[in-house]
Amino acid sequence: MAYDFDLFVIGAGSGGVRAARFAAGFGAKVAVAESRYLGGTCVNVGCVPKKLLVYGAHVADELEQAAGFGWTLEEGHFEWGTLIANKNREIERLNGIYRNLLVNSGVALLQGHARITGANEVEVEGQRYSAANILIATGGWPLVPDIPGKELAITSNEAFYLKELPRRVLVVGGGYIAVEFAGIFQGLGADTTLLYRGDLFLRGFDGSVRTHLKEELERRGLDLQFNADIQRIDKLEDGSLKATLKDGRELIADCVFYATGRRPMLDNLGLENTGVELDERGYIRVDEQYQTTAPSILAIGDVIGRVQLTPVALAEGMAVARRLFKPEQYRPVDYQNIPTAVFSQPPIGTVGLTEEQALAAGHKVQIFESRFRAMKLTLTDIQEKTLMKLVVDADTDKVLGCHMVGPDAGEIIQGLGIALKAGATKQQFDETIGVHPTAAEEFVTMRTVTR
Repeated sequence: MAYDFDLFVIGAGSGGVRAARFAAGFGAKVAVAESRYLGGTCVNVGCVPKKLLVYGAHVADELEQAAGFGWTLEEGHFEWGTLIANKNREIERLNGIYRNLLVNSGVALLQGHARITGANEVEVEGQRYSAANILIATGGWPLVPDIPGKELAITSNEAFYLKELPRRVLVVGGGYIAVEFAGIFQGLGADTTLLYRGDLFLRGFDGSVRTHLKEELERRGLDLQFNADIQRIDKLEDGSLKATLKDGRELIADCVFYATGRRPMLDNLGLENTGVELDERGYIRVDEQYQTTAPSILAIGDVIGRVQLTPVALAEGMAVARRLFKPEQYRPVDYQNIPTAVFSQPPIGTVGLTEEQALAAGHKVQIFESRFRAMKLTLTDIQEKTLMKLVVDADTDKVLGCHMVGPDAGEIIQGLGIALKAGATKQQFDETIGVHPTAAEEFVTMRTVTR
């Protein structure tokens, strides 16, 4: 049977665009359907605008440190509207780049909601198209608990478009998005409280990292409230919001921001017309080659619920394109030792196993840990400490994990990600000459086992 397309991609986010572009480059006839914005969550309401806002929040730190280096500055004034307008202009530029990448690759770009109507058929705005392969790459969507007043809360989708900076903000959640936005709001001048229902945020990260970040955020004045959760939200006569907690306390804010998880975006996708199955968590079930339980339909990215990171979706999209249309270049995605950053303030960089994971896996470990005040702060009164940590297999000397909390953590951990991917040992770290004076050299000068 002749199909309209060899590959029909639903969703023009990072993974979908990568799969479409490279499939077209391999000679396939490809279409992409997108109902919202080109570039997906990351470009529009995720990592890119978030990082721009993090940069904006970090300026306050630079201004505070300037006096120690001899700079006398007039009192600064922050304008939220200017930051958001400049951010919007950059996102629009990136949207145009994504459009050009697709069109110049020979991909047919269809703007509208796509719904699967059969094993090899998709409908977009009333028009039906046939395809040999359908790739679902529709991403995720913020999840807000079903509590009274939930409509009064916002998520990351809305936070990037607030008309003005709220004076008082409650951030609800314990994952990296909650921690990052708490830092953004506080850094830009809002009175910020972070609520998390558990004992300590960032579950799954190394214990030393979690504890160290908690201490640094408290030192910065962020109000951290653990074992706390909202029962209901009410709007008061003056327009402010009252959050009633499950323990009976009441908190007043101008904005309640939820970052309590994300769900796969499968709304009106037409999966009932296919043999596609979901797993017990509600994500699309796929095998190691991203094949769903319907032979002609594949899925990648946040909808499959594996590692929900933009570079991972890119790698998955590349793997699909190669397997289908350039099999001699195909290689599976390696989910081990994926470097990760959390753009909190101070930021986190991590790659490999946590201490807890290494022990659970049966490794006998040696821990090398260092806490120090960065050189840049020695001319100031700021007492912030940087944390660096290595988790080493005591029997093989192999470095199992690298973890950092401090300035430029994400930049530093990227290079260490290569070392761990290559199987570096602690001896090889020790024999590597450091770049002096930098914070990064601490990773190759830690000699004493902490425990």
